[in-house]
Amino acid sequence: MVVWCPDWPVVAALADEGLPTHLPAAVFHANLVQASNAASRALGVRRGMRRRDAQSRCPELKVYAATPERDARTFETVLAAVEEQHPGVAPLRPGMAALRAPARVRGGEPAAAAVLAERLVGLGVWDSRVGVADELFTAEQAARRASAQDCHVIAPGESVAFLRELPVDVIEDSVEGREAISLLKRLGLRSLGDLADLPAAAVRDRFGSKVAWVHRVVGGAGATPLTTRTPPPELARHVDFEPPLDNAETISFSVRQTADRVVAGLAAQQLVCTEVRIEAFCEGTSYDDPSSAREWLHPRWFTAADLVDRLHWQLQGGFRGGDIRAPINRVLFTPVTVVPDAVHADGLWGGTDERVQRGIARVQGMLGHEAVVVPVLQGGRAPADRQTLVPWGERPTGLRPAAHPWPGSIPPPAPARVFSSPWPAEVVAGSGRPVAVDARGAVLGEPARFRPEPRGGWHPVASWAGPWAVEELWWEPGARRVARFQVVGVDGRAWLMTWEAPGSWWTEAAYD
Repeated sequence: MVVWCPDWPVVAALADEGLPTHLPAAVFHANLVQASNAASRALGVRRGMRRRDAQSRCPELKVYAATPERDARTFETVLAAVEEQHPGVAPLRPGMAALRAPARVRGGEPAAAAVLAERLVGLGVWDSRVGVADELFTAEQAARRASAQDCHVIAPGESVAFLRELPVDVIEDSVEGREAISLLKRLGLRSLGDLADLPAAAVRDRFGSKVAWVHRVVGGAGATPLTTRTPPPELARHVDFEPPLDNAETISFSVRQTADRVVAGLAAQQLVCTEVRIEAFCEGTSYDDPSSAREWLHPRWFTAADLVDRLHWQLQGGFRGGDIRAPINRVLFTPVTVVPDAVHADGLWGGTDERVQRGIARVQGMLGHEAVVVPVLQGGRAPADRQTLVPWGERPTGLRPAAHPWPGSIPPPAPARVFSSPWPAEVVAGSGRPVAVDARGAVLGEPARFRPEPRGGWHPVASWAGPWAVEELWWEPGARRVARFQVVGVDGRAWLMTWEAPGSWWTEAAYD
């Protein structure tokens, strides 16, 4: 039995932001559509389409970067739900899992599939499909032909007949598969039945190992054994208070042993926690509805003292006026993100002072998660484009790759000061006429004097370099043509100055 959740990268991205799944959205890799949902496909968005074309067909399209870690993390909840019903789940990829078809369920496989679909709907996964067959590849194809929240069963012994009718496009799950499909179609082979009629040696030599394996499966051989996973250890820990407590100091003192057990449980698996969810439940409320819940991040990893501190700050700031409205009878620590402890081992000269980390986390707890940020380097042409601010303790995602070439960017070293708003400036030649740059990037006039700021005086130019010309958004009506210069005055101070068409000068940064 194969359980398939279509368009899982898009479902995971929307769920990660708490958005409904009916919004048109797509996941992009290398500026091409990697996955899209039904809402976006209805508006013309297709896999492999360029981002510009996709957004022109669907302007309200939600755009997400491909993040395999997010897909796998979000799919873990689906695997756990399936394991609750039928132990022994084999994850095939994020969005698809397999298990032994339950034979002793009243109503057979369709009834078992209906129970699974109902369980997944409770998790917010509305589109799940189940396929049942003698073999894993056949069961996957059956799931892809089932309707939403339904089950497609291939009767025992009917797998070969079912596969022979399928088009060769089902092989497409890799670059090798896509190339093989193109070749098969050019040779006039449209179905897997046409492929199965070819000699096995010819298929292996001409089309590669992937197609040769499909050829064996269609011929009734090559079945893949089901390798089930070992369920992950339970890392969450909770403590119950009887009688319930209504004082933050008392609660924080009472959870110390539980925090120690959380860290010890992770250490036994050679793991450390970098993101944790802390939930507090008031007396008289359901354990599904915490009175206070928050996810905390750490730049390195949480110790037991860190967990106690975060709980204390959460209790102080998570209720109105800092007062607990009702006695608390349970506190739950749930590690959200865990990594091997070797990833966060101290360097040769140690790491950041623990007191500094605790102080910053305390300020963040008082002012809010987005109030404390750190600068992070990313790719870009202008100095201001190469930096972005990320909340302290959060891992940066969706950054522009700094290793890309970025034509038109200035060479190192980077300027020390980048102005949030460029200063109006002037650069003139020896004749007193403003220096300009033509459409081909040639400098019209050699810089002789410059004024880097409106209220400053004129400085003779000691040396200069450039231009580094960039034409941004040339295909749009509001295209921008700029050229950057490095200018050094006779006083030794160096500036990054930008000429912008049709003829204005700006000071973007300073080399201190």
